[in-house]
Formats: sequence, C-alpha cells, structure tokens
Amino acid sequence: MNILGVDIGGSGIKGAPVDVESGTMLSERHRIVTPQPATPEAVANTVAQVIDHFSWTGLVGCGFPAVVKNEVALTAANIDKSWIGVNVADIINSKTGNSVHVSNDVDAAGWAEVQFGAGKGHTGLVLVLALGTGIGSSMFMNGIQIPNTELGHLLMRGDIAEKYAANSARKREDLSWEEWGIRLNEYLNYVESLCYPDLIILGGGVSKHDKEFFPYLKCRAELVPAALRNEAGIVGAAYSAKGLF
Repeated sequence: MNILGVDIGGSGIKGAPVDVESGTMLSERHRIVTPQPATPEAVANTVAQVIDHFSWTGLVGCGFPAVVKNEVALTAANIDKSWIGVNVADIINSKTGNSVHVSNDVDAAGWAEVQFGAGKGHTGLVLVLALGTGIGSSMFMNGIQIPNTELGHLLMRGDIAEKYAANSARKREDLSWEEWGIRLNEYLNYVESLCYPDLIILGGGVSKHDKEFFPYLKCRAELVPAALRNEAGIVGAAYSAKGLF
C-alpha cells in the first residue's frame, strides 16, 4: 500500500510517496521552503505544490508541528498562531481533493522509528525524542501510541526544558558537545524519573553526531540514536495514515 507522506516543518515542507508495508520511500523527497508567515492558506497551498509534484491522487499523511486532535491543531510550534483551532486535514483536502490524515510531526516520526527503525521489535515503553529547535516527543506502550505528549515543555530550571536542553541551545550558547551532553543527560534523567521508559530513541538532525555526545549520557533505559533520521517524518506521516481511511 502506497501513501504520500508530507512532513510540515517550520523551515521546510517535504514529501514523498511511501510503501507503508516496508517503510520505503519510493522516490527522492521533494522539498519547498515553508512560506512566511506560515498561515493556513499559505502552508496548504505549499503542501498542494508538494502533492502536485508527484501528480498524486490518493491518500496523504501529514506530520504537523502542533498538538493535533481529530485533525485540528490545538497549538502552533514554529508555525503561525492562526493555525490554532483549524482543521488541518480539511484545508489541505480543499486545496487538493485528496483524503488527508494529520498527526503531530514527532508522533509521525515516532511511528517510523517504532515500525521500521531503532524501535522495531521492542516492547514496553518506548520514548522517541526529536532534538532540534525544541524537543519533540513520541511515546509508545507495547506498540500503541500515546499521542501529543509534549515532553519538551516540562518545566526545568525555571523555563521549559527545550530552551535548556534542545540542540538549538547548544548552537545558541556555543556549547561544547560535552557541555551540551551533560545538559541533555540532566533532561533525560528528569524524564526517566517521570515515566521510566525501557528504550529512548534520540532523533532530529543532531542524531547523526551521536558519537560526539552519547559518551556523556547515562540512563537507566537503553539509549540509541534514531535510524531513519531525515526520512522519519515522511515515512511516519504516511504510516500514521494507514488504515484510517
């Protein structure tokens, strides 16, 4: 079964058709810069351009940077606040005529890692963390997703945790890998004290540098870098739509 996966981000909107049985992208991804301001009309038009690039008529799964319930955005992270309260699937459907399912972007990427990547075959509580501008989270218990966990917004040192421990903090404050690794470890230990996962998968672009900071991480849980990396958002967005139409 093939579904078009679209990963809507604050800086880019990218997509590709995916074989959701194998988790394989069937072509090179197509990426378009996210319009600014990233209003519903502008973003929906850009998603339509990505879909049109593949001359796609069929099912579309989208990962979106927000808490999403019943296709409606309840928050807006790295995207225009006018999205709050908007049915994301409906507005994309109105531009394309395609059947669309929308989920939180890291929840989508989490599906990719659990089904096809570093979490494949694992039972118990699996936590996927995307370390980037913020810290996105996705949680699975015995293969069942607990959506919209938002663990990057836990309070830590007087502010939300992602401002202290996200990869953006490393860049902003020019931290060494060791300095940032110690911060990240503090955050991971905090999360472990709340939910005691069996496996933690660290994703986001920084995961390709795992050898630089993993030596400074010590957790009770098994700790691994994400396997699908840049493909996870697209593959997971497509997979998350499987069986929902």
